[in-house]
Order: sequence, then C-alpha cells, then structure tokens
Amino acid sequence: MKTKILAFAALAFTLGLSSCGDAAKDTDGEETGKNICVYSYNEGSTDFEWTSYKTSAKVPVAGSFNEITVTSESSEDPLEVIESIQFTMNTASVETTNEERNGKIAKHFFGTIETPEITGKVASVNEETGKAAITVTMHGISIDIEGDYLMEDGTFSWTSSIDVSSWNGMAGIIALNTICSDLHTGDDGVSKLWSEIGLRFSTTLVSDCD
Repeated sequence: MKTKILAFAALAFTLGLSSCGDAAKDTDGEETGKNICVYSYNEGSTDFEWTSYKTSAKVPVAGSFNEITVTSESSEDPLEVIESIQFTMNTASVETTNEERNGKIAKHFFGTIETPEITGKVASVNEETGKAAITVTMHGISIDIEGDYLMEDGTFSWTSSIDVSSWNGMAGIIALNTICSDLHTGDDGVSKLWSEIGLRFSTTLVSDCD
C-alpha cells in the first residue's frame, strides 16, 4: 500500500511540473505575439474651436481657425503623443462661416490687441482625474487652461472656458462690440459682447503596429 501511495504522489508531481511548463510556454507565446504600436499625430486633424456670446441673452457665436500648424512626437503611449503637441494659429484665418464677421474679428479684436498669431501646447494630461491643461499664449500672455478631456478611438477632445480679460483682451472686446453694436443688441436694447468664451480642442492620432 505504501508503494502505491508513493507512486501516485510521484505521478501527481510529474503532471504538476508538466502543467507549469506548458503555462510558461503559453505565456511566452502570448508575450512574443503582442503587437507593438507606435502612435503619431494625424496631419490636418486638429481643431481649436471657440464660442463667444453676444446680447444680454448670451446668444452663442462659434468660430475656429483655418490655419493651424502642429508639431508633435511619436510614441508607443498615445497620451505621450498628446502631451508633445504644440500648435500655432494664424488669427487672420479666423472662421465663423460669415466672411464679413471674420474680417471684423481679425481687424477689431485681434488687431486691437496686436495678436497676429496664437500659440499653444498641451501642458499635461491626468488619466486619474480626466483633466488636461492646455497652455495658450495670446497678447504676450501664457495661461494654463484646465479642462475635461476624453480619449476615444484615437481622438483626443478637450473642453473648457476662460475670460478674455485673462489675456488683457478687454480692449479688443470693446473695439469689436463698438463696430458690431447693432448686431450685438438684443430685445432689451442693450449692446453686449461677453468676455467669457468656451473652448474646444481636438486632434486625432494614427497607429502603426508591427
């Protein structure tokens, strides 16, 4: 009886070793079979949109810029690519789907505060909080603007808001509201252009996997 017990134990031990050996082999196989992906910026996919508000009723006016130059680095971590993004926007290319309004904004707002271009960069991305900060430089002043972000299917989108007075831009607000006084007058007879603006930044990455 003792001999049978020892033989059974030896068999079980041998099967256990075989099982462990197979698992290691499978794990190694899985590791060697993993694809390595390198992410990079998708040229021409960046949008920097803003929303301003007119009249006391706060009627929104949306806009963006047609000319945006972007530089970035490639990485196996998509968020590292996002954090490497820097951009420059030509303010003369402001786009609101209204050519006359485009010209007025370029001349009377950006012209008044002497800002031919706006530069920016993604300063930080926090996966735990879902917050990201984008540094925007305008009128010679750089401000880190924190907002909420999403990263889905290779597309990074960020939203926030800020007051133009943060860039000492009230002279531009006053100049633009003066030239567009009638268009900024609501039912209450008050002409108003709000200094608060909404912001949205989005860009898309592409991947190259081995």
